[in-house]
Amino acid sequence: MQTMNISLPEQLKEFVDLQVGSGRYSSVSEYVRDLIRDDEKRKAQEKLEALLLEGIQGSGPTEMTRQDWDDIRREALKQFEGRKSRKKA
Repeated sequence: MQTMNISLPEQLKEFVDLQVGSGRYSSVSEYVRDLIRDDEKRKAQEKLEALLLEGIQGSGPTEMTRQDWDDIRREALKQFEGRKSRKKA
């Protein structure tokens, strides 16, 4: 794991310390990692929404093939397994 140093104004440092002190996080590092994960999720959601809008505004509907459904299932299982393994960690 890599180490990263950051500088915060006193007010933000106090806020971070309060978050850790609340018991929800065991360390400042855990809190920052959680913030980064949330940001990753938000950006992925924004990308998905943009792609969905592009699809809606694009050409007309196309028929789903068996391969399309297999690809969707495979991707859903991959994401489910990834979430399950992160919860165990």
